[in-house]
Amino acid sequence: MKLNTATLALSLSLSSLVSAGLSSSGGLALGGVHRHKARSLDVSSAASLTRRQSNANGSGGGGDNGGGGGGGGNNQGGGNAAAEDPQTSLTLDPSQVQPGLALDGQQVPAANQVASATSVNNFINFCLTRADLPLTNGAQVKTGSCNNVPMGVIGAQAKAPTSKFINPPNFATIQSNTDFTVQMAINNLVTGNFVNAQSNYFAAPQNTDNNGIIIGHSHVVIEQIDKLDSTTVTNSQNFAFFKGFNEAAVNGILSADVTGGLPAGVYKMSSINSASNHQPVLIGVAQHGSLDDAVYFVSRVGRLRTPTRTR
Repeated sequence: MKLNTATLALSLSLSSLVSAGLSSSGGLALGGVHRHKARSLDVSSAASLTRRQSNANGSGGGGDNGGGGGGGGNNQGGGNAAAEDPQTSLTLDPSQVQPGLALDGQQVPAANQVASATSVNNFINFCLTRADLPLTNGAQVKTGSCNNVPMGVIGAQAKAPTSKFINPPNFATIQSNTDFTVQMAINNLVTGNFVNAQSNYFAAPQNTDNNGIIIGHSHVVIEQIDKLDSTTVTNSQNFAFFKGFNEAAVNGILSADVTGGLPAGVYKMSSINSASNHQPVLIGVAQHGSLDDAVYFVSRVGRLRTPTRTR
């Protein structure tokens, strides 16, 4: 017991010294966002400090990990820390630190390029810098929020989702106030996977199946515009119809019924391809074709003219 008590005291002292040393170097403790003053901090050194802190905190007779029980028997050499499930641990595993995040990108300057925010701990406590905002916490917060859930698995360039509306097609004319079905072809998306949007919105990382295809679902939104060649920017808060394609695609086609149709007018119809937790899909390169589709059509009153066939 004397040995364990001494070990605990030494561990706590080392942890304090490590924290003090990091703070005195001009950087913030690893719990905070790495700002400009700390950019000179060597990332490998930061990871090393994290390892030492983890070892110190895990070698002292149970502590927070063991509820004070077990003495030093299971904790020798940081045994508890090593055995802890990384998916329930509140500590960042040093192997997951991305050293590139400590660089602001200005090493190779370019016209109009701005410096990136930087971090030596993967921004795990980023939302502490926005005390003016609530945590998203799975909710749809209309006034804005801060979300610290990671982006997750980024889709491969060759497996990026794409979509194309089949009905109504671009520049089509449909009967006003009459039921119709939106149909959209979809590629490279494991469709029909959507979570509770009221309690799990943006609440988990994007993921893929075993073939690298993003798991998620899609949506259709229809907005009324003034004319087909309109150049007026739309207001995303105003839309005539919105629906999630919650069912899995059938033969690569997603369908949604518009019951009662649409009033007479001109409309823009767009897709929103999303991961399971409703976040827009993410892929691994910046330069790529559109991951969504948009078409324009007219809804009109009266009998639609049937095109005259030519012989």
